[in-house]
Amino acid sequence: MGDFSKIFKALRQSSGYTQQEFADKIGISRSTIGMYETGAREPDFETLEAIADFFNVDIDYLLGRTNKTTVLPESSYYFNDEAREMAEFMFKHPEYKVLFDASRKVKKEDIEFVKEMIDRVRGDSNDTGC
Repeated sequence: MGDFSKIFKALRQSSGYTQQEFADKIGISRSTIGMYETGAREPDFETLEAIADFFNVDIDYLLGRTNKTTVLPESSYYFNDEAREMAEFMFKHPEYKVLFDASRKVKKEDIEFVKEMIDRVRGDSNDTGC
């Protein structure tokens, strides 16, 4: 897996994540990330899958078996710019996922009521959009 360490490090760096940030995202330690990048340690299959999914690449690409990344162009991956922005926000702020998950189980009227309450608390009573 000699190519893995170089490919993995390049993907992580090009995505803009520090070793610690990436480790937090996939649930492993920063030192493990460092060992992967130096070739001192190799990921198990489950971790390899998680890394491939995270970067939206094929496992064979991570292992250096192919040059084809299989990454979808960003313009075709999301339905529209708003969907892309929402996905990026949720990715950067996973603590809001619980609110998103909860909102999927309630009626639209309830969501509008909660939004009105939040607007009142914040002093945004003129904002009527959802």
